[in-house]
Amino acid sequence: MSSTILQVSGLTPRDGADTEDLSPPTKHPFLVALGARVGALRARRGMTRKALALAAEVSERHLANMEYGVGNASVLVLLQVASALQCTVSELIGDVTTSSPEWLMIREMLDQRDDATLQKVRVAIGELLGTGGGNAVLSPRVALIGLRGAGKSTLGHMLAQDLDFPFVELSQEIEKFAGCSVAEIQALYGVNAYRRYERRALEETIQIYPEAVIATPGGLVSDPASFNLLLAHCTTVWLQAEPEDHMRRVIAQGDMRPMAASKEAMEDLKGILTGRAPFYSKAQLRVNTSAQPLDATFELLRHTVRQGLQLQA
Repeated sequence: MSSTILQVSGLTPRDGADTEDLSPPTKHPFLVALGARVGALRARRGMTRKALALAAEVSERHLANMEYGVGNASVLVLLQVASALQCTVSELIGDVTTSSPEWLMIREMLDQRDDATLQKVRVAIGELLGTGGGNAVLSPRVALIGLRGAGKSTLGHMLAQDLDFPFVELSQEIEKFAGCSVAEIQALYGVNAYRRYERRALEETIQIYPEAVIATPGGLVSDPASFNLLLAHCTTVWLQAEPEDHMRRVIAQGDMRPMAASKEAMEDLKGILTGRAPFYSKAQLRVNTSAQPLDATFELLRHTVRQGLQLQA
Protein backbone atom coordinates (compact mmCIF):
# COMPACT_ATOMS: atom_id res chain seq x y z
CA MET A 1 0.00 0.00 0.00
CA SER A 2 1.55 3.30 -1.00
CA SER A 3 2.08 6.22 1.39
CA THR A 4 -0.28 8.29 -0.80
CA ILE A 5 -3.19 5.81 -0.25
CA LEU A 6 -2.42 5.69 3.45
CA GLN A 7 -2.57 9.46 3.73
CA VAL A 8 -5.90 9.61 1.82
CA SER A 9 -7.43 6.94 4.03
CA GLY A 10 -6.27 8.75 7.17
CA LEU A 11 -3.86 5.94 8.04
CA THR A 12 -0.13 6.36 8.62
CA PRO A 13 2.62 3.92 7.64
CA ARG A 14 4.15 1.81 10.36
CA ASP A 15 7.38 3.04 11.89
CA GLY A 16 10.26 1.82 9.77
CA ALA A 17 8.09 1.08 6.73
CA ASP A 18 9.61 1.94 3.37
CA THR A 19 7.98 5.08 1.99
CA GLU A 20 9.00 7.11 -1.01
CA ASP A 21 9.97 10.75 -0.31
CA LEU A 22 8.10 12.67 -2.98
CA SER A 23 9.12 16.14 -1.74
CA PRO A 24 11.53 18.03 -4.01
CA PRO A 25 15.14 18.31 -2.82
CA THR A 26 15.81 21.36 -0.66
CA LYS A 27 17.71 24.05 -2.52
CA HIS A 28 20.80 25.44 -0.82
CA PRO A 29 20.24 29.13 0.06
CA PHE A 30 23.66 30.10 -1.29
CA LEU A 31 22.94 28.53 -4.69
CA VAL A 32 19.50 30.17 -4.79
CA ALA A 33 21.04 33.58 -4.05
CA LEU A 34 23.79 32.96 -6.61
CA GLY A 35 21.19 32.11 -9.25
CA ALA A 36 19.21 35.24 -8.44
CA ARG A 37 22.32 37.40 -8.82
CA VAL A 38 23.21 35.80 -12.17
CA GLY A 39 19.67 36.41 -13.42
CA ALA A 40 19.66 40.01 -12.18
CA LEU A 41 23.05 40.78 -13.75
CA ARG A 42 21.94 39.19 -17.02
CA ALA A 43 18.82 41.35 -17.00
CA ARG A 44 20.88 44.45 -16.19
CA ARG A 45 23.09 43.72 -19.20
CA GLY A 46 20.01 43.13 -21.38
CA MET A 47 21.14 39.60 -22.33
CA THR A 48 18.96 36.61 -23.03
CA ARG A 49 19.87 33.35 -21.35
CA LYS A 50 20.89 31.95 -24.72
CA ALA A 51 23.16 34.93 -25.43
CA LEU A 52 24.83 34.63 -22.03
CA ALA A 53 25.29 30.88 -22.45
CA LEU A 54 27.00 31.46 -25.81
CA ALA A 55 29.23 34.23 -24.44
CA ALA A 56 30.19 32.17 -21.38
CA GLU A 57 30.68 28.99 -23.44
CA VAL A 58 28.37 26.94 -21.21
CA SER A 59 25.20 25.09 -22.12
CA GLU A 60 21.91 26.95 -21.82
CA ARG A 61 20.60 24.15 -19.61
CA HIS A 62 23.60 24.50 -17.28
CA LEU A 63 22.98 28.24 -17.05
CA ALA A 64 19.25 27.71 -16.42
CA ASN A 65 20.02 25.30 -13.58
CA MET A 66 22.38 27.87 -12.10
CA GLU A 67 19.72 30.59 -12.21
CA TYR A 68 17.12 28.24 -10.69
CA GLY A 69 19.48 27.53 -7.80
CA VAL A 70 19.96 23.85 -8.53
CA GLY A 71 23.27 23.99 -10.39
CA ASN A 72 26.44 23.71 -8.33
CA ALA A 73 28.80 25.42 -10.79
CA SER A 74 32.55 24.94 -10.74
CA VAL A 75 34.90 27.85 -10.12
CA LEU A 76 35.87 27.88 -13.80
CA VAL A 77 32.22 28.09 -14.91
CA LEU A 78 31.69 30.98 -12.48
CA LEU A 79 34.74 32.68 -13.97
CA GLN A 80 33.38 32.21 -17.51
CA VAL A 81 29.93 33.54 -16.56
CA ALA A 82 31.45 36.53 -14.72
CA SER A 83 33.61 37.34 -17.75
CA ALA A 84 30.59 37.18 -20.06
CA LEU A 85 28.63 39.47 -17.70
CA GLN A 86 31.61 41.83 -17.42
CA CYS A 87 31.71 41.60 -13.65
CA THR A 88 33.91 39.96 -11.03
CA VAL A 89 33.39 36.53 -9.50
CA SER A 90 32.98 38.31 -6.14
CA GLU A 91 29.94 40.11 -7.57
CA LEU A 92 28.39 36.78 -8.49
CA ILE A 93 28.94 35.23 -5.06
CA GLY A 94 27.62 38.25 -3.14
CA ASP A 95 30.50 40.52 -2.12
CA VAL A 96 29.00 43.36 -0.06
CA THR A 97 30.74 45.94 -2.25
CA THR A 98 28.54 44.81 -5.13
CA SER A 99 25.25 44.88 -3.22
CA SER A 100 24.03 48.29 -4.43
CA PRO A 101 24.71 50.82 -7.20
CA GLU A 102 26.42 53.17 -4.71
CA TRP A 103 28.79 50.43 -3.55
CA LEU A 104 29.62 49.56 -7.15
CA MET A 105 30.30 53.18 -8.11
CA ILE A 106 32.49 53.77 -5.05
CA ARG A 107 34.42 50.58 -5.79
CA GLU A 108 34.90 51.63 -9.39
CA MET A 109 36.30 55.01 -8.26
CA LEU A 110 38.79 53.28 -5.95
CA ASP A 111 39.86 50.58 -8.39
CA GLN A 112 43.60 50.61 -9.19
CA ARG A 113 44.33 53.55 -6.89
CA ASP A 114 47.68 53.43 -5.09
CA ASP A 115 47.89 52.66 -1.38
CA ALA A 116 48.62 56.26 -0.37
CA THR A 117 45.45 57.47 -2.11
CA LEU A 118 43.37 54.71 -0.52
CA GLN A 119 44.69 55.67 2.90
CA LYS A 120 43.63 59.29 2.35
CA VAL A 121 40.18 58.08 1.33
CA ARG A 122 39.93 55.85 4.41
CA VAL A 123 40.85 58.76 6.71
CA ALA A 124 38.39 61.07 4.94
CA ILE A 125 35.61 58.48 5.31
CA GLY A 126 36.47 58.11 9.00
CA GLU A 127 36.16 61.86 9.51
CA LEU A 128 32.87 61.97 7.55
CA LEU A 129 31.37 59.13 9.61
CA GLY A 130 32.73 60.45 12.89
CA THR A 131 34.91 57.41 13.56
CA GLY A 132 38.17 59.38 13.63
CA GLY A 133 41.44 58.40 12.02
CA GLY A 134 42.53 61.78 10.69
CA ASN A 135 43.69 63.60 13.80
CA ALA A 136 46.91 65.55 13.37
CA VAL A 137 47.70 65.26 17.11
CA LEU A 138 48.57 61.73 18.19
CA SER A 139 46.49 60.14 20.92
CA PRO A 140 48.04 59.50 24.37
CA ARG A 141 46.48 56.05 24.10
CA VAL A 142 49.49 54.15 22.71
CA ALA A 143 48.91 50.73 21.12
CA LEU A 144 51.81 48.43 20.36
CA ILE A 145 51.21 46.14 17.39
CA GLY A 146 53.28 43.38 15.84
CA LEU A 147 53.70 39.65 15.70
CA ARG A 148 54.08 37.62 18.87
CA GLY A 149 57.65 37.89 20.12
CA ALA A 150 58.12 41.48 18.95
CA GLY A 151 58.46 42.68 22.56
CA LYS A 152 55.03 44.25 23.09
CA SER A 153 54.60 43.06 26.68
CA THR A 154 58.16 43.69 27.87
CA LEU A 155 58.58 47.07 26.18
CA GLY A 156 54.95 47.98 26.90
CA HIS A 157 55.48 47.62 30.66
CA MET A 158 58.63 49.72 30.48
CA LEU A 159 57.00 52.41 28.37
CA ALA A 160 53.94 52.61 30.61
CA GLN A 161 56.15 53.12 33.66
CA ASP A 162 58.15 55.80 31.88
CA LEU A 163 55.03 57.69 30.74
CA ASP A 164 53.17 57.03 34.02
CA PHE A 165 50.31 55.52 32.01
CA PRO A 166 48.30 52.37 32.83
CA PHE A 167 49.50 49.26 31.02
CA VAL A 168 46.83 47.08 29.39
CA GLU A 169 47.52 43.58 28.08
CA LEU A 170 44.57 43.19 25.73
CA SER A 171 44.78 39.38 25.76
CA GLN A 172 44.14 39.41 29.51
CA GLU A 173 41.12 41.68 29.03
CA ILE A 174 39.76 39.24 26.43
CA GLU A 175 40.14 36.38 28.92
CA LYS A 176 38.27 38.38 31.58
CA PHE A 177 35.31 38.83 29.24
CA ALA A 178 35.28 35.19 28.19
CA GLY A 179 36.03 33.66 31.57
CA CYS A 180 38.63 31.34 30.05
CA SER A 181 42.00 31.45 28.30
CA VAL A 182 42.51 32.62 24.72
CA ALA A 183 43.40 29.05 23.71
CA GLU A 184 40.17 27.74 25.27
CA ILE A 185 38.08 30.43 23.54
CA GLN A 186 39.42 29.41 20.15
CA ALA A 187 39.19 25.69 20.87
CA LEU A 188 35.66 25.79 22.30
CA TYR A 189 34.00 28.59 20.35
CA GLY A 190 36.17 29.22 17.30
CA VAL A 191 38.04 32.17 15.82
CA ASN A 192 34.92 34.23 15.09
CA ALA A 193 33.90 34.18 18.75
CA TYR A 194 37.43 35.13 19.75
CA ARG A 195 37.33 38.12 17.38
CA ARG A 196 34.08 39.29 19.00
CA TYR A 197 35.64 39.13 22.48
CA GLU A 198 38.71 40.92 21.12
CA ARG A 199 36.58 43.76 19.69
CA ARG A 200 34.61 44.09 22.92
CA ALA A 201 37.79 44.22 25.01
CA LEU A 202 39.29 46.85 22.72
CA GLU A 203 36.13 48.98 22.80
CA GLU A 204 36.02 48.92 26.60
CA THR A 205 39.74 49.67 26.89
CA ILE A 206 39.34 52.71 24.64
CA GLN A 207 36.33 53.86 26.66
CA ILE A 208 38.01 53.43 30.06
CA TYR A 209 41.54 54.69 29.39
CA PRO A 210 42.15 58.14 27.87
CA GLU A 211 45.86 57.48 28.44
CA ALA A 212 47.39 54.02 28.32
CA VAL A 213 49.96 51.74 26.77
CA ILE A 214 48.17 48.78 25.18
CA ALA A 215 49.86 45.55 24.10
CA THR A 216 47.65 44.09 21.37
CA PRO A 217 47.38 40.48 20.14
CA GLY A 218 49.40 39.92 16.97
CA GLY A 219 46.37 38.89 14.95
CA LEU A 220 44.21 41.91 15.78
CA VAL A 221 45.10 43.45 12.41
CA SER A 222 43.37 40.47 10.74
CA ASP A 223 39.99 41.91 11.72
CA PRO A 224 39.45 45.12 9.69
CA ALA A 225 36.79 46.49 12.07
CA SER A 226 38.99 46.13 15.16
CA PHE A 227 42.04 47.47 13.35
CA ASN A 228 40.07 50.50 12.11
CA LEU A 229 38.98 51.11 15.71
CA LEU A 230 42.58 50.90 16.88
CA LEU A 231 43.86 53.29 14.20
CA ALA A 232 41.07 55.77 14.91
CA HIS A 233 41.52 55.96 18.70
CA CYS A 234 45.15 55.09 19.41
CA THR A 235 48.66 56.07 18.48
CA THR A 236 49.87 52.84 16.91
CA VAL A 237 53.48 51.68 17.08
CA TRP A 238 54.68 48.71 15.02
CA LEU A 239 57.35 46.77 16.87
CA GLN A 240 59.24 45.07 14.06
CA ALA A 241 61.58 42.10 14.49
CA GLU A 242 63.35 39.54 12.36
CA PRO A 243 61.58 36.16 12.05
CA GLU A 244 64.42 34.43 13.92
CA ASP A 245 63.98 36.81 16.86
CA HIS A 246 60.23 36.25 16.91
CA MET A 247 60.82 32.50 17.08
CA ARG A 248 63.57 32.72 19.70
CA ARG A 249 61.50 34.96 21.97
CA VAL A 250 58.39 32.78 21.70
CA ILE A 251 60.43 29.74 22.74
CA ALA A 252 62.00 31.75 25.57
CA GLN A 253 58.47 32.48 26.82
CA GLY A 254 58.05 28.72 27.34
CA ASP A 255 56.12 27.86 24.20
CA MET A 256 57.95 24.80 22.84
CA ARG A 257 55.47 24.05 20.05
CA PRO A 258 57.68 25.59 17.33
CA MET A 259 60.41 23.07 18.23
CA ALA A 260 58.27 20.15 17.03
CA ALA A 261 58.85 21.06 13.40
CA SER A 262 61.20 24.04 13.49
CA LYS A 263 61.69 24.36 9.73
CA GLU A 264 57.97 24.23 8.99
CA ALA A 265 57.20 26.52 11.92
CA MET A 266 59.70 29.09 10.68
CA GLU A 267 58.18 29.03 7.19
CA ASP A 268 54.70 29.49 8.69
CA LEU A 269 55.94 32.38 10.81
CA LYS A 270 57.52 34.08 7.79
CA GLY A 271 54.29 33.62 5.85
CA ILE A 272 52.21 35.17 8.63
CA LEU A 273 54.65 38.07 8.94
CA THR A 274 54.57 38.68 5.19
CA GLY A 275 50.77 38.57 5.14
CA ARG A 276 50.35 40.96 8.08
CA ALA A 277 53.17 43.38 7.28
CA PRO A 278 51.00 45.57 4.97
CA PHE A 279 48.58 46.03 7.91
CA TYR A 280 51.27 46.57 10.54
CA SER A 281 52.81 49.20 8.27
CA LYS A 282 49.68 51.36 8.73
CA ALA A 283 50.99 52.23 12.21
CA GLN A 284 51.91 55.87 12.73
CA LEU A 285 55.23 54.95 14.35
CA ARG A 286 57.58 51.98 14.12
CA VAL A 287 60.57 50.68 16.04
CA ASN A 288 62.87 47.81 15.06
CA THR A 289 63.37 45.59 18.12
CA SER A 290 65.97 43.39 16.43
CA ALA A 291 68.49 46.12 15.62
CA GLN A 292 69.85 46.65 19.15
CA PRO A 293 69.75 45.23 22.73
CA LEU A 294 66.69 45.65 24.96
CA ASP A 295 67.85 48.80 26.80
CA ALA A 296 68.76 50.57 23.57
CA THR A 297 65.48 49.44 21.99
CA PHE A 298 63.52 50.87 24.89
CA GLU A 299 65.35 54.20 24.66
CA LEU A 300 64.52 54.31 20.94
CA LEU A 301 60.86 53.48 21.63
CA ARG A 302 60.71 56.01 24.47
CA HIS A 303 62.17 58.76 22.31
CA THR A 304 59.94 57.89 19.34
CA VAL A 305 56.73 57.88 21.38
CA ARG A 306 57.55 60.99 23.44
CA GLN A 307 58.48 62.88 20.30
CA GLY A 308 55.27 61.72 18.60
CA LEU A 309 53.14 62.76 21.59
CA GLN A 310 55.09 66.01 21.94
CA LEU A 311 56.18 65.15 25.48
CA GLN A 312 59.48 66.11 27.05
CA ALA A 313 62.12 63.48 26.43
